[in-house]
Amino acid sequence: MNRKTLVLPAVIGLLAPALAACGGSGSGDGDDAITVGTTDAFAISKEVPAPFDPAYAYDAGSWNLLRQTVQTLMAMPRGGGDPQPEAAESCRFTDNGNERYACTLRKGLTFSDGEPLTAADVKFSIERVRDIKIKDPSGSDGLVANVEEIETQGDREVVFHLRTPDATFPFKLATPTAGIISKDHYSKNKLREGFEISGSGPYTAEHEVENDHLVKTVFTKNPGYKGQFKPQSDKVELRHFADTAAMGKALEDGDIDLMTRTMSPEQVRELDTSSDKKIDLVEMQGLEIRYLAFNTEARTVEDKAVRQAMAQVVDRGALASAVYGSTADPLFSLVPSTITGHANSFFNKYGNPSPAKARALLNKANISTPVKLTLHYTTDHYGPGTKKEFELLKKQLNDSGLFDVSIKGTPWSTFRAAERDGKYDVYGMGWFPDFPDADNFLAPFLDKDNFLGSPYVNRDINDQLIPTSRREADRLAASKSIRKIQDIVAEDVPVLPLWQGKQYIAARDDITGVEWALNSSSNLQLWELGRGVSG
Repeated sequence: MNRKTLVLPAVIGLLAPALAACGGSGSGDGDDAITVGTTDAFAISKEVPAPFDPAYAYDAGSWNLLRQTVQTLMAMPRGGGDPQPEAAESCRFTDNGNERYACTLRKGLTFSDGEPLTAADVKFSIERVRDIKIKDPSGSDGLVANVEEIETQGDREVVFHLRTPDATFPFKLATPTAGIISKDHYSKNKLREGFEISGSGPYTAEHEVENDHLVKTVFTKNPGYKGQFKPQSDKVELRHFADTAAMGKALEDGDIDLMTRTMSPEQVRELDTSSDKKIDLVEMQGLEIRYLAFNTEARTVEDKAVRQAMAQVVDRGALASAVYGSTADPLFSLVPSTITGHANSFFNKYGNPSPAKARALLNKANISTPVKLTLHYTTDHYGPGTKKEFELLKKQLNDSGLFDVSIKGTPWSTFRAAERDGKYDVYGMGWFPDFPDADNFLAPFLDKDNFLGSPYVNRDINDQLIPTSRREADRLAASKSIRKIQDIVAEDVPVLPLWQGKQYIAARDDITGVEWALNSSSNLQLWELGRGVSG
């Protein structure tokens, strides 16, 4: 059997000092690039003109490329925990109300072209995301929408004045949305279309493109980088595969050194029991969630009794087990079970699946059955299990006798835009958190101008509970408000949580730093990878 490593967040923090010395054996290997496979797909289209512009990019795949190249003031440390200074030398709240946040930049920061990076660039970058007007907003501007004013003092001092208290602001400054870009290379009022990325991060990037589709990205160590990370390889290649089978074969044949998102459940099972000792499988705790979202103004689902009946019928345990096996667990809240403030609100309200209880809900609301619905899903963004998942959802709902469900799959390049335009009544989405805090599993879906473009509004959530939770620097103290939000979501069902996933990396046994290459939020950290000695 091949070696399988299980990495948990608490264990990572405890072992960090002992393991730190293990990651550097690949440093200085010159052109001996480490090659990483992914099924993330990127194409330039009318609907997606600027996949790597920080003002537009708002999905895990795009952010994974930006994190290697565009620096942020703060960044998540190797073993998790609170954000630590990255482009900044130091950052802190300077008031007791969590409304004024001041940062001092590191000395001598430059962009990869050698031009100085100053406080003016930070101000430009954040204001640009907040203020830029584009046709199809991604929703990422919500991360910085609370910034009322940015004050600079010389070339190294930046002060953020927030509209309302927000103890999670340091986490938001650690996201690629807050990436620092040069005002000389980016327009204030226009997106930077195409694939080109430039910044001050650990690596520079060059892309290989065919027919407007990204085929390969070559990351080369940035000699001028100054930050908390220590790149272990001079060059890393990220290759994009059409499917998991092709990616898996490339790893087996030695054409790539490592593969990550998105591996299929079948691949995980096969690697876990494989006799190939040259390939190691690493399992890590993940915060990825999947859910159904509703256009609550659509005729078919505007009555919450329909949404509640679906919540009462869907068998999350059977769904996760049949489609994803041991790689996923049923989820009864938008907030994953490993996040402070989690509550099993949907289970507390609905209990075990029951068509009889669902029928009673519909009868009480005078809803005629079967309710006819189409469930929409994306065919190429969340992995090969998505179609099977929706086939099983369809079966569960139709077998209840209460629904007449059909399903329809659409490529991500058009799916995302159609969802934002309100063209789908019910649709499946995934969420990889911007940062590991309960706020980021709630506010993006429930705040005004939310990520989904959802019309759902609850004043108690928006005006009272979210602001109250953000005033608490101690996130355990915020749990009371956070649990109330989860209970309201279970009652109104603007979204229906389905499952929480684990994450995996498979790598050839001479690759070091694999256990650090993904953090719990599914952030790819290519700078951790090095090349050692094969076993």
